[in-house]
Amino acid sequence: MPGQIYLLTTTTVARTPWFLETELARATCRLMTERKTWGDAHLLCWVLMPDHWHGLVELGERDELSLVMNRFKSIIGKHARRTGQLHDLWSRGFHDHALRRDESVQEAASYIVANPMRAGLVDQVNDYPYWNCAWL
Repeated sequence: MPGQIYLLTTTTVARTPWFLETELARATCRLMTERKTWGDAHLLCWVLMPDHWHGLVELGERDELSLVMNRFKSIIGKHARRTGQLHDLWSRGFHDHALRRDESVQEAASYIVANPMRAGLVDQVNDYPYWNCAWL
């Protein structure tokens, strides 16, 4: 549905922590923030964890959610294969939750960026390098 905001999650194959590798994590972050990655959707907030990704995405008028996520995963996966780092990066599918009117987008964003703290990777959000948010 155009204009709908989704909380999205996708994992690596077998939850392998590929993104502990700094070069791959940085390249993924660069690619993920390029406009072509999202088509007419808007990436509002994201965090790249060692073995998964969370994001808030607002759909545009043209692309369906499955196309948006497939494009994102394909661009990142192709880069990883091209650099010879790995063959299969992402698990099939993804989890999505359409935010309801009574759900706060800012609270969903706070949940996303606090993920590294909940996982015990850092003590403060700003200590984790692989995230961004339109409101923070």
